[in-house]
Amino acid sequence: QVQLLESGGGLVQGGGSLRLSCTASGILFSSNAMGWYRQAPGKQRELVAAITSGGSTNYADSVKGRFTISRDNAKNTMYLQMNSLKPEDTAVYYCNVPWRSTTYWGQGTQVTVSS
Repeated sequence: QVQLLESGGGLVQGGGSLRLSCTASGILFSSNAMGWYRQAPGKQRELVAAITSGGSTNYADSVKGRFTISRDNAKNTMYLQMNSLKPEDTAVYYCNVPWRSTTYWGQGTQVTVSS
């Protein structure tokens, strides 16, 4: 059974930082690409950042230079370091992994950035 458990969300003032974590079980973690998505109220879910099994990364233009995605294969955990947060970063953040023809999502963690 695949499980993705996110943590690290919260309320932060603009300009602040948060680090999200996503711990996976039930998959061969080190061999999988993974991603972080977010969904703001009234908006579609969007890709924030992704990381391949080899560690290559890509980012949405809106977060480049502010967010960093990383992974620790020994801990089966993916991270999203978010710096210089803006009110427009407010959303529910989800981790995502494709595994054996199925896409799995975590339960989401709320990030709220006050102005």
